[in-house]
Amino acid sequence: MESAARVRAWRAVLALCGLMLLGSAADLRAGTLLSPGAGVLVRKSAEPFGVFAFPVSSGGLRQKWFALKEQLDDDMVQLALCDGDRDHCASPAALKLLAIVDQVRTRDGRARLGETNRAINLAIRAESDGAEDVWSSPLKTFARGAGDCEDYAIAKLAALRLAGVADEDLRIVVVRDARAGEEHAVIAARLDGHWLMLDNRRMAMVADDEARSYQPLFVLYQSAVLRYVGEPVQFSMVIPGGH
Repeated sequence: MESAARVRAWRAVLALCGLMLLGSAADLRAGTLLSPGAGVLVRKSAEPFGVFAFPVSSGGLRQKWFALKEQLDDDMVQLALCDGDRDHCASPAALKLLAIVDQVRTRDGRARLGETNRAINLAIRAESDGAEDVWSSPLKTFARGAGDCEDYAIAKLAALRLAGVADEDLRIVVVRDARAGEEHAVIAARLDGHWLMLDNRRMAMVADDEARSYQPLFVLYQSAVLRYVGEPVQFSMVIPGGH
């Protein structure tokens, strides 16, 4: 009896130590814990690139995103109306985008994402809007037939939503392209727990951990702008008898 009581006591102590080291269940839901080696845990964000991101409450990018989001919401309403009644749709831009969505809807999984990336890359002519850097809604971009990186990303966001991809699986990510020496915007789409980059600079999609020349700066998600901060968090565990 005394031996059994001691075993139960030690189990309780070990369980308590585990909770102290790993944090609460709510904390764990915000990221994942990886173990790259003995005695080391890496806390990894669930956001694209695995780096933690925190909300920003002010700044030019936030203002630009929220202004664009109002236009995007209006476009989504018009696209939904045109989708339900193509014959009476008065917007050639909406019909052109919906033709792409029709093709995307015939695909599933990775093929659905790849078709969106390929079709919109081909439908829009790459054209910089210069120092003004105007973020255009999907219908404005398709009416113009041209845009820069964020315009491609915004159009892909709209197309994927219309094709049935859940909002929580989509992000616009602003990165620093080390090769080009400039900022760039892409769509990140989550598939089977992994983030794929839909990029107007390439037809083939790559996973976030394969986009080595991209340093993530900001992530735009529904009604939030998040700033990436630092690297995945690492901390050491002292393991008795470990070497």
